[in-house]
Amino acid sequence: MDNPVRSPIVQGMTPETDIIIVGGGLNGPALALALAQTGHRVTVIDALPEAALADPAFDGRAYALALTSQKLLRAIGVWERTEDHAQPMFEIKVTDGHAGSGPSPFFMHFDHAEIEEGPMGYMVEDRHLRRALLGALDDAPLVTRINGRTVVAQSTGPASAGVTLYDGVEVTGRLLIGSDGRKSGTAARAGIKRTGWDYGQTALVCAIEHEKPHGGIAHQFFMPPGPLAILPLTGNRSSIVWSERTANALRIHALDDAGYIAELRPRFGAFLGDIALAGRRFTYPLNLTVANSFIADRLALVGDAAHGMHPIAGQGLNAGLRDVAALAETVALASRRGEDFGSRQVLERYQQWRRFDTTALVLATDAFNRLFSNDNPVLRLGRDLGMGLVNSLPGLRRGFIREAAGLTGDLPRLMLGKRI
Repeated sequence: MDNPVRSPIVQGMTPETDIIIVGGGLNGPALALALAQTGHRVTVIDALPEAALADPAFDGRAYALALTSQKLLRAIGVWERTEDHAQPMFEIKVTDGHAGSGPSPFFMHFDHAEIEEGPMGYMVEDRHLRRALLGALDDAPLVTRINGRTVVAQSTGPASAGVTLYDGVEVTGRLLIGSDGRKSGTAARAGIKRTGWDYGQTALVCAIEHEKPHGGIAHQFFMPPGPLAILPLTGNRSSIVWSERTANALRIHALDDAGYIAELRPRFGAFLGDIALAGRRFTYPLNLTVANSFIADRLALVGDAAHGMHPIAGQGLNAGLRDVAALAETVALASRRGEDFGSRQVLERYQQWRRFDTTALVLATDAFNRLFSNDNPVLRLGRDLGMGLVNSLPGLRRGFIREAAGLTGDLPRLMLGKRI
């Protein structure tokens, strides 16, 4: 009776870990793998059940990965799990005009042949990338996954950080990372405020099948209500990210599939032949939201939890993966020096590394959207002449190509395909 038998599962147990990541979308698992490679024990907590994360059905969602993001995924052991499903982007064509009337004669054309590194990027479907990340997590002995449970509280102390799950389980570590989206509960519980605004636009997202091959060419067609991105997927399929004024977007989304395609066709054009929907349709409101600080005591934010931007340049996930690479490198180097990697002093290095780059990207996407999402004749003339000028100057054009490929700025080692 002095030593009663205890249940193997004890309410309120405290799993042992170094780093807690809240959010199991894409950036969270990538960060967990990068940190585990440097010897850190990581726990990833995701509110979604595993079955929802691993669903193999094609739902139309896809991501444009810059070349440096692809290098990061290869470095953390994910790319080989999904490369058979990736579509290289060899060219990008940017035009301006009105639905049904064709593009302006002024345009920008970026070709990967103008740089030495390879394709500017790759398109990968959400289902393939998620499964690749989950498979890599399962093979990482230093990573623990907790799925289907939400975080209801968090706390930080002089040497530790912890969270409490809805069922009372507590998880403690030395650093807490929020990778839980634009409405980050991790940031809110830490008292981190946000700055931003709504664009009055909503993105219509889907995938289409088309009659003719796309040739690995991505298209961005700017129209007064918002841009239309046509991004190549494997086979004769493309991913569509179509921005409209919110009221019109909701009207279009409410149509049946035939009505939806009838609205899309004059904007899309006939260059790929007949088109049809492939997979489900989605909408999401477009806004800008940036955390006023990317760090707090024993806490750091990555991805949309730190910054959410307009999808006009397709850089949201790429910016998040740069956060992942920078934070993993900052933590790893601090550990090797014998420093407390969760200390404010170390986390300030991460914030300094990413803050300026992120702010510049957010402001650039905001400016591009405001410049192109209108029908002011003076602005239209100016932007058309500007695109023509960029396209006519090889040096300037090459700079834009390298920017699209993610090859500019102070790149962390993982973005160069190197281990930390």
